[in-house]
Amino acid sequence: MTDKASLYDRLGGYDALTAFCNDLLPRLESDPQLGRFWQHRGNDGIAREKQLLIDYLAHKTGGPVYYTGRDMKLSHVGMNISNEDWDIFLEHAVATMNNLGIPPTEQGEIAAFVGSIKTDIVEL
Repeated sequence: MTDKASLYDRLGGYDALTAFCNDLLPRLESDPQLGRFWQHRGNDGIAREKQLLIDYLAHKTGGPVYYTGRDMKLSHVGMNISNEDWDIFLEHAVATMNNLGIPPTEQGEIAAFVGSIKTDIVEL
């Protein structure tokens, strides 16, 4: 019997997840439609949000990180995120994964996970 490495390990660990967030978040912040979610946010708040995202992804992919943030539903309630916003987010996420050379198998696992939390994030 062989143990399959965690998605965290297969992606390259903490540094790889940090690189993912470093690529994805500027895409989202500069998007003409999604950028509204970062308007009027201070640099410290954005940096904290980024760190929470890294920790969340590390925890959810099987890494040795304990996530201390709120759950996705509570974090996104009242933001009025639409299905169109979600689709744009997915386009940026795929572009980031392609840019970083994440293999198709791992991209599929990420897509399945992200799809599983859509109902916690999309309100409209």
